Amino acid sequence: MFETVKYLIGSTGASGFGSKSTGEDVTAAAPDLRSITAIITGATSGIGAETARVLAMRGARLVLPARSLKAAEETRARITGEFPGAEIIVLPLDLSSLSSVGCFVFRFLALNLPLNLLINNAGKFSYEHAVSEDGVEVTFATNYLGHFLLTKLLLNKMAETARETGIEGRIVNVSSSIHGWFFGDCLGYLDQMTRKKAAYDATRAYALSKLANVLHTKELTQRLEQMDANVTANCVHPGIVRTRLTRDREGLVTDLAFFLASKLLKTIPQAAATTCYVATHPRLEGVSGKYFADCNEVSPSSSASSPHEAARLWRASEAMTAPRPDRTWFGLEPPLSSDKPADEM
Repeated sequence: MFETVKYLIGSTGASGFGSKSTGEDVTAAAPDLRSITAIITGATSGIGAETARVLAMRGARLVLPARSLKAAEETRARITGEFPGAEIIVLPLDLSSLSSVGCFVFRFLALNLPLNLLINNAGKFSYEHAVSEDGVEVTFATNYLGHFLLTKLLLNKMAETARETGIEGRIVNVSSSIHGWFFGDCLGYLDQMTRKKAAYDATRAYALSKLANVLHTKELTQRLEQMDANVTANCVHPGIVRTRLTRDREGLVTDLAFFLASKLLKTIPQAAATTCYVATHPRLEGVSGKYFADCNEVSPSSSASSPHEAARLWRASEAMTAPRPDRTWFGLEPPLSSDKPADEM
């Protein structure tokens, strides 16, 4: 009850920020990001679009991957309309397709740009069962697996940029407190769901993908340390906000549910605050492997805290994203390969 009251009144935590803080508020301590290049997935609307707007306001160069280039161009036009000097590059990316992820990375690396920030923000809530072209349930494929491969293929570039510039690289995985709603065997449930051996539960599928984001962050942190890379990885819960995530079910019922929950909802500028804080604030230099909500470090669920499950998911993800004759990574050599064979998953 006490935590709910603190949330509603916007009480600040140890960071000096809280649930009512905005992206602009939390980036005031890092007002000049002109030396920073950031990739932000899911930046065509909602929290991602506001994150992109705030980083552009502070001077960062942005790369916006998008499935809809039209939507991404509209986002670029809105931001450059407000900040005429903003540098924004739009590239195609469909996170549910591993081949598309590989193509995006190839195109990005061909630009010979540095990479300081990777914000894995894009999310999908699929009400109907669907399987990606790679044979993976589509919510998991979009929210987690595509981001897993994207991150892995960009790690060498991020480590190189940090080494050459002396500026710490940061990876921010956007999860949700809903990750705590999933209990059980992650990989077993994914297999059952993909093969339709269990009734499809859209909320549980979404919770699984968000749990995977937290576990990814945990294992990624360990492997970055093994690389001795000056790159951190952290995970955030942005808060409850109405975005286009519910676009498949707009209507009276959805409208009523959000109206009843309106006192708990954040505005989009408030929802972007934790991502912006973790991506830019000087106070978090060297902080890695943590989970943040309302711009303060909090504890994730017990399921998200298991090193064994994090390592197990990583090994399975490597197997699911391995190159095949019909999809290659254009000669890229992803680092951080598992030292255990896939049959030990």
